Amino acid sequence: MQILGRGPGRSRNLTAEEAEAAMGLILDGRADPHAIGALLMLMRYRGESPEEIAGFTRALRASLPPMPPADLDWPSYAAGRSRGLPWFLLAARLVARSGARVLIHGWAPPQPEGPELREALALAGIGLAADPDEAGRLLDRDGIAFLPLDGFAPQALGLLRLREVLGLRSCINTVCRMLNPAGAAAAVQGVFHPPYMALQQAAGALLGQRRLGILKGGGGEFERNPSKAVTLWRLIGGQPERTELAPLLPEPQRLADGLRSPQALAALWDGRIDDAFARAIVIATAEAALLTLGSPARAEALWEERGRSLAA
Repeated sequence: MQILGRGPGRSRNLTAEEAEAAMGLILDGRADPHAIGALLMLMRYRGESPEEIAGFTRALRASLPPMPPADLDWPSYAAGRSRGLPWFLLAARLVARSGARVLIHGWAPPQPEGPELREALALAGIGLAADPDEAGRLLDRDGIAFLPLDGFAPQALGLLRLREVLGLRSCINTVCRMLNPAGAAAAVQGVFHPPYMALQQAAGALLGQRRLGILKGGGGEFERNPSKAVTLWRLIGGQPERTELAPLLPEPQRLADGLRSPQALAALWDGRIDDAFARAIVIATAEAALLTLGSPARAEALWEERGRSLAA
């Protein structure tokens, strides 16, 4: 607090070591709740740095229980207020069919619009794990699992939910996206505000992330709009790169303008409906994830070869 709040000309951002120490005090229960809120809001006001995000993330990682191995980390922490159906879930499942173990982790509060998370996961054919052990069993069986934040990092969830008290998001949203609890070599991340792409790319490099793909996605999720050009901010071998992805469809559309019934998630997968825009969202998002993985698999081929049942 003294470092961040000294006033004009004297305050500065935290170093990675200072941020790690601060988060350690919070996790150990030695930080006053008022100071925690003030710290997070000062960081929001100043604008968090890659070093601060990396330091917070390191401290949180050190508090996590043992996790099952995964090839691709897929965080899902967007509020979802400006998006349509979570087609990215089908994209993640498609990537799992390439042979990659995909761990989705996140937290989604109840939404007045759109399906509840549990309903969407079931319709997308993705198992919901209660804890890391169950996530491991689902990954062994299906190649994909969703592990909620409270199932492996309840203290991080408590910090995330301070938004309900403070009325504003904090850097904890970004830290959770960077968490990569299973230590996967590749990770994808979505953002809502474009400046966070550079922030998360730089923080990922500080954390030693070898492969990373970040894009501005639907509602802040890693979900690509196939009717628009997209920049994929990447780490390849830990080095920053940018890849321009051209539109796949001729006419621009909004993600929120498509199908609205949650049942469409299952219906699209098993072929009971064939909506060109929804299908393109799934394929384009999966293709960006496969690119991040460095996988030779092609999303369109995986889609054509998928089983005609969510149980397949």
